[in-house]
This record gives sequence, structure tokens and C-alpha cells, in this order.
Amino acid sequence: MKKAILSLTLVSSIVFAVNAQNRYITRTGQATIFSHTVAEDITATNNTVTGIINPSTGEVAIAVPVQSFQFEKALMQEHFNSPHFMDSKQFPRITLKGKINNLSAVDFTKNGKYAVDVTGDLTIRGTTKPVTEKANIEINNGKVTVTSKFIVKEIGSYGVGKPKGSKKDNVSDDIQVTYVGSYEKGDE
Repeated sequence: MKKAILSLTLVSSIVFAVNAQNRYITRTGQATIFSHTVAEDITATNNTVTGIINPSTGEVAIAVPVQSFQFEKALMQEHFNSPHFMDSKQFPRITLKGKINNLSAVDFTKNGKYAVDVTGDLTIRGTTKPVTEKANIEINNGKVTVTSKFIVKEIGSYGVGKPKGSKKDNVSDDIQVTYVGSYEKGDE
């Protein structure tokens, strides 16, 4: 019995190691958010986005550290991270966990550009909602680049607050997100 358990553990470890090596990983993805209103445009960029793509299953996961967004003005960054808006201390990450719907359209072994649809769960400030977004995958000599541009509609429905008083119209209800990630084979 002990030999069977040891064998099963060894096989599980090998399978896990093989699966980890078949995943594509980034730790330097870039997410840019943009809000446009009549009052002002607000842009912030984050260059510390982590992501994983499993080319065998089509599973994807992205984690965006909220406090890593950089704004043009320090006061905007302070408001963004405050408990009223993103509350980045209590909710340190924005996450997307999902799956490439049309995985058969992508050949991870061949250079090329592929349009994909990703369906999953987007979690912002502890609120999770289903999303389906378009993305582009480019394979170039074993490296994978993912790009996507989409709108997060009704940001308030995720529990994100808006400024009060004279600044209440400075932030749009819909936030444009642009994502670019360069992935390489690796382990977690």
C-alpha cells in the first residue's frame, strides 16, 4: 500500500511539473485604465500584472495589484487607493480567471496571430461578475504576446465609489482597459 501511495505521489509530482512547464507566464504585463468625462481624462498604468495561460486547457488567470497603478497626479493615486474608491488595502488585486473559448483556433507551436474570445470571472473590489472579452494572441518563436482592449461597464456595480461634491462627474461609469502581456514558458 505504501508503495502504491508513493508511486501515485511521484506520478502526480511529475504530471504537475510537466503541466507547469507547459504554461506560459508573465510577471510584467501592463494594464492601463482610462476614464473619459467632460471634466477630465484620467489614465493610470500598471506594469506588474501577472498572468498564466495553459495552452492545453485554455485556462487563463490574470492578477493586477491595485496599488501598482501609477497616475499622473499623486492626489489621483491617493484617491484611487482610498477606502471610498478601490480600497486597495482590503482588496489588493483585480483578478480575471477564465478560459479561451476558441482554443482550437490557436496553435501555440506555430508563429502567427490569433483572435480569441475569453470567458471568465472578473473580480474587482471583492465583487465577481462574468465577462466575455476579445483578445489577440501572437506567437513568435515560442513567446506569446496577449493584447486586449475592453470596457468595464458600470464600475460602481463592483462596489467602486466615485468622488463626491464638485468632483463627482470626474470619473466615468465605464472604464476602458488595455492589457498587454508578454508570456514565456515557465513554472509558477
